[in-house]
Amino acid sequence: MSTKKSWKMKIDGERRDYRTVWMEDDVVCLINQLLLPHRFEIYRSRSYTETADAIKNMIVRGAPAIGATASYGMAQAVLDYDAGFDGFRAYLDRVSLFFHETRPTAHDLFHAVEYIYNKVIESGDITEAREKAMKESLKYADDSAVICKRIGEIGENLIEDGMNVLTHCNAGALACVDHGTALSPLRMAHYNKKRIHVYVDETRPRMQGSRLTAWELLQEGIDYSIIADNAAGYFMSKGEIDLVIVGADRIALNGDVANKIGSYEKAVVARENNIPFYVAAPHSTIDLKCESGRDIEIEERNREEVLGMWGLDRGEGRIHKISTSPGGSNTRNPAFDITPSEYVTAIITEKGVHRPDKIRKLRS
Repeated sequence: MSTKKSWKMKIDGERRDYRTVWMEDDVVCLINQLLLPHRFEIYRSRSYTETADAIKNMIVRGAPAIGATASYGMAQAVLDYDAGFDGFRAYLDRVSLFFHETRPTAHDLFHAVEYIYNKVIESGDITEAREKAMKESLKYADDSAVICKRIGEIGENLIEDGMNVLTHCNAGALACVDHGTALSPLRMAHYNKKRIHVYVDETRPRMQGSRLTAWELLQEGIDYSIIADNAAGYFMSKGEIDLVIVGADRIALNGDVANKIGSYEKAVVARENNIPFYVAAPHSTIDLKCESGRDIEIEERNREEVLGMWGLDRGEGRIHKISTSPGGSNTRNPAFDITPSEYVTAIITEKGVHRPDKIRKLRS
């Protein structure tokens, strides 16, 4: 099966081709994002249950990457099926629900599961279903990479030479199959020799900005500064940020956007300082059944993410976690928030740049 990998990153001084996720025979291969930026390893998932766990435990994260991973996981489930064909539909229903429950906010996961389900469910026999599952999961991932590249080509027109850009969380190639969403326009601007500087929110509590976005920008040679999450307003007020661009995990038909926790406050402060706030996402992130942000389920994650920090002990050379809070403290840990459409300047998709109030017209 396909081993197609296309994202060129520099690792240990050597340029190598990788995608965030790909499939070799019946094994799903993932860049293990839990270990970055300190260690680069490929995680190999050999069953659909392992692939679902990789999504749930955030070995892979980012809406388009989750979607592609789920499409491969569905293919693994079809390959694993060895019972009578009469029970195939009920089996796929259970597998679909199993994937849905891993990360409830990211719409691309639901989109990918439904895509593979619909492609294989009308097969005449299990052999045909297996062939379709593999073919369509590979196509889903390839199409996702093309879409994200197109987002970059369209969004790059919004980036002017000399701009300072703020981003939040990681919406780069690691969050996708390739290229990225929010980082794709920045990559394209850099490739076209535009001078840009990126302010990278650290993005607590999982630090995807300082761990992952900064790592990607470092590989690409794009100028950046990591800032504390609560410093963004300061730099906006000083006139040091010209534009904000973030990704999305789910977009409602009214233009409300679910994205990593902290995105809402960045949008509010950006509007107060007359700074454009853009969202970059593939069309598959738009939930055609979701009327507004009020209808989006927000995932709440483990309390331990808030109570401590983890990183590399450079003296011992090992990654470990430390506690930063009093024992027994209560926490709340929503992984996402909702940015109302009135705070969003425009949404960049592979189909163009759209005002939030025009999203409903993209149903087709």
